[in-house]
Amino acid sequence: MKLIPYSVYLPPEYYEQIKELAKERKASSMVRDAICMIMDGNDQFKAGYNKGLMDAAKVIKNNKELKMAGGDFLKEVLERNIKRLQK
Repeated sequence: MKLIPYSVYLPPEYYEQIKELAKERKASSMVRDAICMIMDGNDQFKAGYNKGLMDAAKVIKNNKELKMAGGDFLKEVLERNIKRLQK
């Protein structure tokens, strides 16, 4: 999945919390997941389902064994097919 950077303005207390998460390299994914869940609507099942699919696609993308087995092409096919399941 191609990701496009986007900036937001936060109140100082949230900024400090995000800054701490950034040290663990978790801030971007947390903000991205929250925005996606909100944009998916108020359906908690749908939002959770789509988050699970995005997490699965990320696992495939980062899996070194898939690189060895079939190169980036296999990873792209698997990632694309998982994303098609999104509701």
